[in-house]
Amino acid sequence: MNDLGTASVAALRQYVRAATTAGIDIAPLFRASGLDTAILESDEGRIEGDRFQHFIRLLCEQTDNPLLGLETGDFVQPGSWSVLGYITMSCATLGEAVARIAPFEKLVGDMGTTRMSLSGDHIRLVWHCNYTDPQVRPQMVDNVFASWITYARWLADDPLTSPTEVQLQRQSPGESRLQDYARRWGCPVIFGSTEDAILLHRALLDTPLRQPDPLLRKTLEAHALNQLASLDSGSKLASRVRHSIRQQLLQGITRQDMVAEHLGMTSRTLQRKLGQEGVSYQKLLDEVRQKMAEDYLGNSELAIPDIALRLGYSETTSFHRKFKAVTGQTPGEFRQARTNPKA
Repeated sequence: MNDLGTASVAALRQYVRAATTAGIDIAPLFRASGLDTAILESDEGRIEGDRFQHFIRLLCEQTDNPLLGLETGDFVQPGSWSVLGYITMSCATLGEAVARIAPFEKLVGDMGTTRMSLSGDHIRLVWHCNYTDPQVRPQMVDNVFASWITYARWLADDPLTSPTEVQLQRQSPGESRLQDYARRWGCPVIFGSTEDAILLHRALLDTPLRQPDPLLRKTLEAHALNQLASLDSGSKLASRVRHSIRQQLLQGITRQDMVAEHLGMTSRTLQRKLGQEGVSYQKLLDEVRQKMAEDYLGNSELAIPDIALRLGYSETTSFHRKFKAVTGQTPGEFRQARTNPKA
């Protein structure tokens, strides 16, 4: 199986919104692709790229819609791109927003990478899709470009904001479908190209956006850099273990054997491989528990015993003791400091 990295739950939600609007029951698709619908409740959760690709393939088969990627672009929201969406929303011009795509797109997921270059009076944005499934790949490219264009129009508060040209590697879906692309994107669309690219006139980059906030942008970018550092830290195996633990904890489960099975190995093999990398399962479990505990305490009204239960602690006192050992505060003191910092 190819290593397709991870994708944010925010990216998954865009496809889920499109599916539910079309009247599709997503539960069977989640089960078949090895996903749990509980992950949709997490704002910072991530899923394995292989599972995301499989989910999109199942959605393609279910809908039998050659324009699935194009139409899912209608469901883009600032949150569809994790913190990157909010960074672009606080930019002053479209050019500022475009310039933030490549540095922060990994936060959305490892689905592809963006390259920007100058070409005369135009900016050329090339997107390379990392997904390999021949049925998923063209729909993913359509989704990314449709989302970019739809979101840019919303940011600029101008429904007529359009690129000069869109170039797609995929073959034409047929004459009867070409008008769908032209109508949505407002520009010529060239199929069978050597790269997947969008051409923007340079003057378009000076377009002012609706909600510029330079101070907020700087704060969000600092937060995004911390998130990137967190994604890049540790080995790929450790990252996969963390993601699997997080998915389990959303159900209040903490079983190493289930994590190992999810990763296609025995518990003993998992222990040995983690040991070779200088980490242990318990250390990773503690890290994920602590992060989720802080999120629950700072961003929810869940009672502390309920949080302890969700994190797999058999007793609330164990949660208190562990949390205070890490932060120097009890869970209650931590929550009070977050919700009333001047108190």
